[in-house]
Amino acid sequence: MKTRIYTWAAIALFSTNISFAQTKKPVSTADKKMDTFIKNLMSKMTLDEKIGQLNLLTGGEATTGSVVSTDVETKIKKGQVGGMFSLTTPSRIRKAQEIAVNQTRLKIPIIFGQDVIHGYKTTFPIPLALACTWDMAMIEKTARIAATEASADGLNWTFSPMVDISRDARWGRISEGSGEDTFLGSEIAKAMVKGYQGDDLAKYNTMMACVKHFALYGASEAGRDYNTTDMSLDRMYNEYLPPYKAALDAGAGSIMTSFNDINGVPATANKWLMTDLLRKEWGFKGFVVTDYTAVNELIDHGLGDLQTVSALSLNAGVDMDMVGEGFLTTLKKSVQEGKVKIEKIDQACRLILEAKYKLGLFEDPFRYCNEERAKTEILKPEHLDYARKVATESFVLLKNENNTLPLKKTGTIALIGPLANTGANMPGTWSVNSDLANTKSLLEGMQTAVGSDVKILHGLGSNLIADAKYQERATMFARDIPRDNRPEEVVIAEAVKLAKQADVVVAALGESSEMSGEASSRTDIEIPAIQKRLLQALLKTGKPVVLVLFTGRPLALKWESENVPAILNVWFGGTETANAIPDVLFGVVNPSGKLTTTFPQNVGQLPLYYAHKNTGRPLEEGKWFSKFRSNYLDVSNDPLYPFGYGLSYTTFAYSNLKISKNSFKPGEAIIASVEIKNTGAIEGKEVVQLYIQDLVGSSTRPVKELKGFEKISLKPGESKTVSFKITEEELKFYNTALKFVAEPGDFKVYIGANSRDVMEAKFALTRKFK
Repeated sequence: MKTRIYTWAAIALFSTNISFAQTKKPVSTADKKMDTFIKNLMSKMTLDEKIGQLNLLTGGEATTGSVVSTDVETKIKKGQVGGMFSLTTPSRIRKAQEIAVNQTRLKIPIIFGQDVIHGYKTTFPIPLALACTWDMAMIEKTARIAATEASADGLNWTFSPMVDISRDARWGRISEGSGEDTFLGSEIAKAMVKGYQGDDLAKYNTMMACVKHFALYGASEAGRDYNTTDMSLDRMYNEYLPPYKAALDAGAGSIMTSFNDINGVPATANKWLMTDLLRKEWGFKGFVVTDYTAVNELIDHGLGDLQTVSALSLNAGVDMDMVGEGFLTTLKKSVQEGKVKIEKIDQACRLILEAKYKLGLFEDPFRYCNEERAKTEILKPEHLDYARKVATESFVLLKNENNTLPLKKTGTIALIGPLANTGANMPGTWSVNSDLANTKSLLEGMQTAVGSDVKILHGLGSNLIADAKYQERATMFARDIPRDNRPEEVVIAEAVKLAKQADVVVAALGESSEMSGEASSRTDIEIPAIQKRLLQALLKTGKPVVLVLFTGRPLALKWESENVPAILNVWFGGTETANAIPDVLFGVVNPSGKLTTTFPQNVGQLPLYYAHKNTGRPLEEGKWFSKFRSNYLDVSNDPLYPFGYGLSYTTFAYSNLKISKNSFKPGEAIIASVEIKNTGAIEGKEVVQLYIQDLVGSSTRPVKELKGFEKISLKPGESKTVSFKITEEELKFYNTALKFVAEPGDFKVYIGANSRDVMEAKFALTRKFK
């Protein structure tokens, strides 16, 4: 048997075998009309004007890097601005747009973007938390509300969804994605795009989505942001690329490059990625924008000076340069020197003009500048009500020993911790548009929830966000955390005194808002030691302790899991977090969130994820350690909390797993079903999860892969049979030749409450004989 070695240049040869390939659609009348309009416009454009369309500048309200655009108004007048971001409100956007359409030669409108990541003014849970709802209709609606509000404030383009798969909790931007799973991530990507774009981009209340970060950004080495990435084709095609493709298939109009390199070539200059894969194999017709100054950063990657890297990016297939202005300042010279063909500039310009046409900007450049909409459609009561509902469904109950939760609205509660009395931290990272000044704190939310029925004692503990050596970096972006500079022992003693007076202690601990997110990688993913010392002191009082955990990533909570009676992970829940937390703490809402990332026992297990592959020396099930097997000396291979895990105030029993038949041929299907019963005393929601394992393959296969799920609601004592249809499609994967195939053989099906606690059965896919 010959060994195949694939070069990146040769990958395109496989495109005819890859299901990613697109079929050509007939050209519609609308497309012909657009084509005629764009051709006519471009025939009038000078080279400078075309290059100007490729330039994306910031309006100066917010940045994610060290460069801020200058002299923007002059550049608009010169036709040197194709798009702007971080400029908001109808009046300010109208002013910029008026310059573009009234004071330039060809009157080409500007596209206006923003990082609308998890809501606009009405902020929803961070994306990682949002994923834990496992509710695609709910997730789509959050994007729809975000688009409604953002478009009412003048915007028509969002740098979302972020669909990067991440399996390393050290990476801060894990908070901005949907977790570790390919299937779930793909479903969420589609829902977000549909929510943002609706059924017509030209409608005044929709906005263009921008899928990011293309590609593999979530797999950066050592979990360090902006770091390099190294990945096999097998992993790339089977595990990391599908969510990007799913978002594009859902109609996303643009895509953003990532900062990392891929097989030695940074994404922003990677022709295989941006042209061979994205354009030729996937058939993407939208435009590609770089991330913030990504073209300029190619200089530090070692690819050349600004002119060289700008030419490399354009030739690779990048259409718009964010902030760096390398395209604006060097492309004309590169054309003159023969380093860039004018056809490449024409192609990029056309794609950007087409996006503006689809958004209806040529028809009405001010369609998003309606002051009345801004007054009536932002922070609507029904939006806030929905944000509260979504937050409650994103919370994950990790532990509830002796039914510590829900709390009773009687007696005295001690609310302790540095995150108890700060509202601005509630929405979490990338809440750049939130009304942080008017966001309630947990203390305010608790007081509103209990009224005069419960006495709440509050202890600051606000100097306990992090240890001294870490304090400055950990809190440099922390929002509105009250300061208490007394010695640690004094603050803890005060907290203990309050705890002793209470019937139950609620400890609001974890990360501050910007301890996760962009440029917030961590090597220590435990609760900061100084907070743990506070928690230990509270537990020594003998009072029941509920840990309300704020975090933007999976944390290593082994000690907390062993010692704290109840742990409710509330992530960062958005605008209505302060109201949503008491809803769950007091049982108004029964928690139903399920983890979409694996929680490790300690950082040394990372990267850790459920869909791992087996080894030639797997550890025997149920064992911790066996010599010459794949395991650790100091800790078991098991996660602390597995993917898909989450408790409820009620209990569910799974039984009667059935497979409709033991084998089927391509073109046929089998039905896997299971009965779920609510065996507790209150109504609850359960996410029923289907996993499949390919037992024998031409290449190594994961031990489990999520292939379906259904969220159901059951009353006490009620039972329901949940069925999943399994076809050849659910069994397909990319083999070593990058063919998308389902190989005949034996499979296992698993159904359960999470990736660990499952029932299983076997079936076979047989060959289809002619």
